[in-house]
Amino acid sequence: MFRGWLVVLGAFGVLFVIFGCAYSFPAFFDILVDEFKGARGDVSLVFAISGCLLFVVGAISGPLSDRIDPRCVIGFGVILVGVGPIAASFATELWQVQLAMGLGIGVGVGCAYVPAVGPVQRWFVRRRGFASGMAVAGIGVGSFATPLIATAIMDVLDWRAAYRILGGAAILLGLGATALIVASPERVGLAPDGATRPIADLASREPPPGMSWREAVRSRPFLVLWFSSFVLSFALFMPFVHLAPYAMDLGYGKTSAVFVTSLIGAGSIAGRFLMGGFADRFGRRESLMGMYMGVALMFALWLVADSLWMLAVFALVFGACYGGYVALVPAVAIDYLGGRNAGSIIGALYTSVAIGTLFGPPLAGYAYDAWKSYDAALYAGLAMLLLATAIMFLLPGRASRPAPVPQGGR
Repeated sequence: MFRGWLVVLGAFGVLFVIFGCAYSFPAFFDILVDEFKGARGDVSLVFAISGCLLFVVGAISGPLSDRIDPRCVIGFGVILVGVGPIAASFATELWQVQLAMGLGIGVGVGCAYVPAVGPVQRWFVRRRGFASGMAVAGIGVGSFATPLIATAIMDVLDWRAAYRILGGAAILLGLGATALIVASPERVGLAPDGATRPIADLASREPPPGMSWREAVRSRPFLVLWFSSFVLSFALFMPFVHLAPYAMDLGYGKTSAVFVTSLIGAGSIAGRFLMGGFADRFGRRESLMGMYMGVALMFALWLVADSLWMLAVFALVFGACYGGYVALVPAVAIDYLGGRNAGSIIGALYTSVAIGTLFGPPLAGYAYDAWKSYDAALYAGLAMLLLATAIMFLLPGRASRPAPVPQGGR
């Protein structure tokens, strides 16, 4: 078996653990509101701060992982992700939860995410979209399973015990998955996609082709991807925080509300697996644009959803489009900019999401606190999504078709 698939498995495991902890938040939302008597906007900051830090730190961890063994950076991040919920379980005030989860989850995921995704881009060329989709499917599986696991734990124990169990499991499982990741095939005398290479070529250990970091961040493809993701992010993470309370406002119980929210993760699994292979065949650029359109359409559906089944449809399709977006952004970026500085480029690209993640979910919460309705937030989110989709049409029209198989490839 080509060793690159073990790298994909390791990245899958790391992303399952770190994003499982991050996206378990809906299971704790109403409990934190009751425990600390906080407004929805204030409680939303627990998720927003960690999300913002995640993408800011990714801009640092990406270049760092290009220079040293990414397993060191990932392992440090995994430990922080586990420590965050454990520290939050001892909180007596809401700001302590915000601090513990912000630093633990935000900095921890930021350290681990880009260094785990970057190596996958180097190990594959012809099947980069599919491999990237398989790796980031760990986010979908984690965001589907972990809120349900947390809810089940809290049916027996309290929220503090649930946080401690999640944190301890994250450290153990995450470090095991980290051990499978290798920075690039050249490090172990292999070539991307399992192709054979002449001995002299292997000995040269030449870096993968591509732009320098400075060239990349000034290029049109990078700027289009950055600004479209910046605008998109104001709405993209609202469902992760507010879909469960929205369902409970309609009169459904917590178990049903959390389950509907977890369907975002289920949908994203399909989006990451299926869209990666589909995009490799029909074009990664075009497929990514389709994901933007799909997210916008789903927000239009959310505006009129008044039943659990409609929310379930929203969650599944939104999740598929969200998953496809996350799977394709790194692959499309490397298609245009090359893989020589994959970690640095992906890290810089993900800074675009930081501001929207920090402000989007809390503003939606404060809008509800003011008007006892999410309508204003959803209309604003839909407008931002349509603008982000329009920006994507500025991406250069070079089709991202599969690269030819190197001679001797298999």
